[in-house]
Amino acid sequence: MLRRMRTVFLTTGGAALLLAVAYLVYVGGTDVLARSQAPPATPVALAAPPGAPPDSFAGVADAVKPAVVNVATLQPVAGASPRGLNPFREYAERYFGEGAPPVEPSQSLGSGVIVDPEGYVLTNNHVIENARMIMVRLSDEQEYEARVVGRDPATDLALLKINARRALPAAKLGDSQALRVGDWVLAIGSPFGLEQTVTAGIVSAKGRAIGAGPYDEFIQTDAAINPGNSGGPLVSTRGEVIGINSAIFSQSGGSVGIGFAIPINLAKELIPQFKTRGRVSRGWLGVAIAPVTPEVAKRLGRTSREGAVVTELVPNGPAARAGVRSGDLIVAFQGTQVRRAGELPRLVARASAGSAAELRLVRDGREQVISVRLGELPARPGR
Repeated sequence: MLRRMRTVFLTTGGAALLLAVAYLVYVGGTDVLARSQAPPATPVALAAPPGAPPDSFAGVADAVKPAVVNVATLQPVAGASPRGLNPFREYAERYFGEGAPPVEPSQSLGSGVIVDPEGYVLTNNHVIENARMIMVRLSDEQEYEARVVGRDPATDLALLKINARRALPAAKLGDSQALRVGDWVLAIGSPFGLEQTVTAGIVSAKGRAIGAGPYDEFIQTDAAINPGNSGGPLVSTRGEVIGINSAIFSQSGGSVGIGFAIPINLAKELIPQFKTRGRVSRGWLGVAIAPVTPEVAKRLGRTSREGAVVTELVPNGPAARAGVRSGDLIVAFQGTQVRRAGELPRLVARASAGSAAELRLVRDGREQVISVRLGELPARPGR
């Protein structure tokens, strides 16, 4: 039975699709027994429990929607269909005028959010990756060509810039660390190309690792997120962006109430680097690590499974030069406890290349501290 279920992770930048609209009719039944001769009960006013949803999220939506944009990408293609036969030609000419080059769609539609009045737009890297032409449409339907300021495939974030020649409405960035499971949130974007769509849900979990990359720390939500929502904001009831919608867990390709957003605190760390250097510089330790299994914990004489086991070192890498050995158990980095192996890459990546870092590790049953001069994480080929 389980083998028949095909469950996949999908990034949510999807092309506009033709939607079949179904009409749902609710028929309210009448309880005949309720029509007894008993006197009506006196209504009792009940106080709303703490954290109860408001009567409406309209105020939050009105505050944030002006900063939410639609992102479309077009790819010039040699030998594209002649004018009049290419269904995407009209779309290109709408943006570029009569002199538009032959084009075909290279990427599906996505979303973004303005994070700076000067025209900086935060979105997902997968929305704009490999695109030669990027168009951004604002909430007032004004359209601008955008350029990529910086992008980071490892976190699936990208920063765009448009020249609107005016101050633009920018969203306020909140604190994703302060989120609690159960908090209400809104997702705003362009699912299936339907711009300025707002859906509501709660924070279902924090710190989710879904296998998307080494820095997985997603916010999980049951707010409806669908193809086209990618790059759009996840918003708190305070009207603050606390995440960038990025992926869904689905068997069908549509929302089943399990969506994932990149914490905005991570984005806030990267935006300054995007602006100054166009890429992200990360600290590098030069080790391969593994989680502490029960067998490993027993061999090391540990009652806890916290930490990260060093399984391999890059020859002449930062850790090797500092004296770290294969088999060492790293239990803290710069004073921060390493509870799970997956936490160590995130801690190291947030440190500056060239800075000195303190490793607390266990070797031969004894704890010791080693100072390591971090290197810069090498770029992936083609990145």
